[in-house]
Parts: sequence; structure tokens; C-alpha cells
Amino acid sequence: MDAALLIDFGSTYTKTTAVDLGAARLLACASAHTTVETDVGEGLRAAMDDLERAAGRPIDYGLRLACSSAAGGLKMVACGLVPDLTAKAARLAALGAGAKVARVFSFELTDDDLREIDSIAPDIILLTGGTDGGNSKCVVHNAGALSGLSRPCPIVAAGNRACARRVMEALAGLEAHSCENVMPALGALNIAPAREKIRDIFLDRIVRAKGLSREAALVDGILMPTPAAVLAATELLSLGHGNEPGLGDLFAVDLGGATTDVYSIAEGMPGDSGVIFRGLPEPRSLRTVEGDIGMRYSASGVVEAAGISKVARLSGLSQEAALRMTNELARRPDSLPAGADDEALDFALAALAIETATLRHAGEIEKVYTAAGAAYVQTGKDLRDAAWIALTGGALARAKRPAELAARAMSDDSHPQSLRPARAKALVDRDYILSAMGLLASRAPEAALKIMKQSLKAID
Repeated sequence: MDAALLIDFGSTYTKTTAVDLGAARLLACASAHTTVETDVGEGLRAAMDDLERAAGRPIDYGLRLACSSAAGGLKMVACGLVPDLTAKAARLAALGAGAKVARVFSFELTDDDLREIDSIAPDIILLTGGTDGGNSKCVVHNAGALSGLSRPCPIVAAGNRACARRVMEALAGLEAHSCENVMPALGALNIAPAREKIRDIFLDRIVRAKGLSREAALVDGILMPTPAAVLAATELLSLGHGNEPGLGDLFAVDLGGATTDVYSIAEGMPGDSGVIFRGLPEPRSLRTVEGDIGMRYSASGVVEAAGISKVARLSGLSQEAALRMTNELARRPDSLPAGADDEALDFALAALAIETATLRHAGEIEKVYTAAGAAYVQTGKDLRDAAWIALTGGALARAKRPAELAARAMSDDSHPQSLRPARAKALVDRDYILSAMGLLASRAPEAALKIMKQSLKAID
């Protein structure tokens, strides 16, 4: 049997998946708590033991691949010239690269800005500014300012190429990486080089720091951050491969313990001639990461974003009980629901995390009035025609009310401006395999696509 072992070192759980490549089918799935505080190998070995028990026998693997989001990914700060453009470039550079944008600074950095960056203690800084041949004063100033941080970290410099040498000279003595400009011309984005460098830093800083390199004898390679694997899986599921068709435009939510990631595979541009698009176009394959909302480490972020009254109303708990239980989750990130109250709270947190994250991801439409009369302006992606919504993540794989959770990702009357899906069908990743299939897509895409079609379950 041609078998593959696929491992996802997550923030909360280490997931293992065994597949038969020749038959394009799942053999077994298992998970164990990620022992990120000690040695991640302990959690991996526990998951492997459970995997063999689930399979009913030892398996001889011809291929072993892994991805990781252990510790929630890199915390990134971006510095640039124009606020909206810097934020957009940083968000897209972080796409699938294992990073989450903690803060965006624009124009020349001040002493107060530098103190705030020191307090954030980012894992990485993205330094941008100026189109090629354009403004150079800002990015050179900011490079010099960043060289004085009390907590230095890797800096990816991806600004005006006309002053790239001066920027690197200002950053001498620091771990600095020069990349092509993320915006070489006004309105034109060149994100790939910066994204690849951020991904390299992720694999070096997070994967090795968490002890994953010690598992080299067990895996052929830590190929990518988990978000990149999930993005690869959603692209494959949407677009298809060879003679195996995809499902069409797709919206996906990955609800984790530390973050909630949202993926859309769709053009998203206005389909109505009466709608004006404002801002930079979004890429067809888009990922956004909400680092403040999750089911365990970031449960308090859900309360902060949605309000404790909503959590209490959806869970049926008192506000006092909901707040106390939510605070406890952050202290016990490996906990599973142990009773009706825990299940009710998990449902409320999942519903509100999905609603908040999808509202942030999807575009919006606004009615404006001009001299020629009323008009509509769209910002971001129009996802109303997406054919499918896929739900993945530990809490969603176990969810007892998946249809109600899927509805939280759909358009509704309470948010009429949002361009979330209007009539999509819902799928739930009960086997929690999207990250595994994203890994497999790099070696056996047709098998990965067939397994996803078999495994993901449609819900009403």
C-alpha cells in the first residue's frame, strides 16, 4: 500500500492523518494536545499511537509531510507610507505565510510609535514605503528608527527599490532581509517575494524554536505554515485538478484555539454595472486571519469583539457565568466540553467568532449620492454568489449544530452592507483534514481532491 502520513502541529492540537494514495482514501485520523511548552515530540508520539489504534494496525509510510501553526504564528508589525495601502500590502503579505498583523504604522515613525512597537514585541517587522522611484525619505527614516528598537526582530524591507541599499545600511547589524517592493507602482501589488521571505522566517523561527526540527527522522519536511496548507486545500477544492472538477467559488472558515482564519476563492469584483469599486482589488485566493478571536487562547477576544451580552444570549448562560467560563478557557486551552453548559458556551463562542471573522473578511457595499443621483460603492470582495461554505477546525468538526454555525457566515438582515455568501451550500470537515490535504496537494493533488470530496459532509 502506498501510504502517506500528514501532520499538522497546531497551536492547541497536533493532528495526524493517514491516507492510502493509490485508493485515494482516508485510513485514519487522530490528534493529541500539542506539547508546545515542553517538547512537541511528546504530543506527536501520542497522536501517532492513537492513529495506529484507529487504523487497527501499524502502517508503513512512504511519504511523511508536516505543517505547523504552533504558538499561533508570527506576530507582525507593518510600517509604511500611506495607511490604507500599507495595511493592505501587509495583510496580503501575511496571507498563508504564518503571520498575523498586530499593528500598522504609517508615515515617519515617532518616538511614541517606537515605544509601542517595543511593547508589542513583534516576531517580525514588514518595512514598506514608496513606489519604485517615488518617495524614499519615509522608508529610509523608518529604517534608521527601527535600528534603535530595544527588542530587535527580523525585518523584511520591501519598499522603494531606489533606496534599498540605504535602507539595508541603516539596518546593518540586525537580521534584515531585502525584498522586491510590495507596491512597485501605484495600484500594483507585488506581494509574493515578501510573503516567501516571511514564510521562511516562520519556518526558521517558529518551527525550529518549538522543537519540530528534532522530529526530522519522522517527517520528510515541515513544508509550510498551516494557513498555507489550508489555502492550498481550498484552492484545490474550488478549482479542481486535471479531469477532477472543483466545486466552484468557495468560502471557508477555519476556527482554531488561537485564531479564526477565513478563506475565499472567488474573483469578488462587482457583477453589476451600477456598482463602483473602490480601493485595491483583492486576490482571487484570499486569506484573512483574526488573531484576536479563537475558541481557547483567544476566547476572551470573542467576548470583546461581540460583547458578553451576545455570548450569554446565545449560550443561555448568565453573563457572569459566561464571562467566568470564558476566562477559564484561556487557562485550560486543551479542555473539551464536559457538560451541557460547556457545550452551550462553545456554540456561542463558535457562532460569534464565525460571524465576526466573516464580516471582517467579506467586502461591503454602500449607497452614496452624487450629482448624477444615487450610486453604489463596493470595497473588498463580493462573495454573495459563492457556491459553497466549508467549516473546519476542531470545534466545528465536533459541532452538534453545524447548520446554525454555517448560517453565521451567510448574509443576513442585521448586516445589510456585508457581501457575504447569500445562497451557499455548507460543508463541514468532520475528519479535520483540510490542512492535511493541502500538504498532500503538493505531491498528489488528484488524490487529495478526491479524499476531500469523500470526507467533507454536506449539511442543510
